[in-house]
Amino acid sequence: MNATILTIGDEILIGQIVDTNSVSIARHLNAAGIAVREKISIGDDRTQIVETLRRALAESQVVIVTGGLGPTKDDITKKTLAEMFGSELVCDPAVAAHVERMLTERGIEFNALNRSQALVPACCTVLFNAHGTAPGMWFEQEGRVVVSLPGVPFEMEHLMQDEVMPRLKARFALKQIVHRTLITTGLAESMLAARIEAWENALPPYLKLAYLPNPGAVRLRLSAYEVDGESAAREIKRRFEELRALIPEHVVGYETATVQELIHAMLTESGRTLAVAESCTGGTIAARFTAMPGASAYFLCGVVSYSNESKIKVLGVDPGTLERHGAVSEATAREMAEGARRMSGADFAVATTGIAGPTGGTDEKPVGTVWMAVATPRGTVAVCRQCGTDRGQIIDRASSQAIALLREEIVKIKN
Repeated sequence: MNATILTIGDEILIGQIVDTNSVSIARHLNAAGIAVREKISIGDDRTQIVETLRRALAESQVVIVTGGLGPTKDDITKKTLAEMFGSELVCDPAVAAHVERMLTERGIEFNALNRSQALVPACCTVLFNAHGTAPGMWFEQEGRVVVSLPGVPFEMEHLMQDEVMPRLKARFALKQIVHRTLITTGLAESMLAARIEAWENALPPYLKLAYLPNPGAVRLRLSAYEVDGESAAREIKRRFEELRALIPEHVVGYETATVQELIHAMLTESGRTLAVAESCTGGTIAARFTAMPGASAYFLCGVVSYSNESKIKVLGVDPGTLERHGAVSEATAREMAEGARRMSGADFAVATTGIAGPTGGTDEKPVGTVWMAVATPRGTVAVCRQCGTDRGQIIDRASSQAIALLREEIVKIKN
């Protein structure tokens, strides 16, 4: 069974707001066994709304619409839906009373514009919005359903959960959609695909595998559509257990697991400690660890040594190293990591130094060049990575790849 999500509003198209509604709606629908066929964003234009809705209804059994339900003239969704379904707008007494009560409590005048919120197409089923003034609306036509919801995210979320999903489950005989995601690290997407090719080829046809690369990790998602949920979940679990046996050293965990969470668990269990020395990543690595409850059990300190002077005075980097090799170099990264480990007394230390841009690059060391190092009780390793061209992207990738390198070295000590 398919659904289309339609978000309406000029503010979405000009980038004034981010469309979070379609993400939340898609999660609700997938969890109930309704596959999202398409997500569409359009402006506040009557002709476009009608044309898009008609096309969506021809291709999907369910269409969820958000936006354009406010009391002002630019909000035209409700009037357009009434015309499209050949219905007049009528006052719903329950909505009118609710809107008046809500506005009175807020000290807002219940004027003609606000009264218009109680006007709904006569042919729709009104979905009570306890958290706002714009009600949701449920339409049915030739066995297909259109649901119109307000664009305010928390109002939409409550209506989806309390009104829309129970009605959809009662209206249609739904089969389940099952997704499960395994997080891997240490192998690029192409290398991972080659490594697990035989496993992938042995998957049953109804299981679909997707590769979802992220900085420092590749997510593998297995999906089964319109199936018996329990049997599909068991089969997916079995297949992933096979995969874990093939690449145990590269598996982080499931769903939203991160490499830093894995390191967090390993260091907490082993009683070992960590320090961080960052230049180009500006404290991002330290922030990722200290955001987790319980990090104080192993995280000793983080140093953001942005200047050469701080690298020398705080971390003990040799001035001669900086003169001979520069701040962005293997030698400097090694000395930063070793200095952080020495000054803090930590078992492990990770360091980054690079060129985050947009300026400062050279032919030899272009923007995005990052050296990262990990100092351990057995020695220090350092690698150079090209982390992109955009400053934010470079910081994110460098942080993720340095954390992945740290995990590899911790595993070596553990084994």
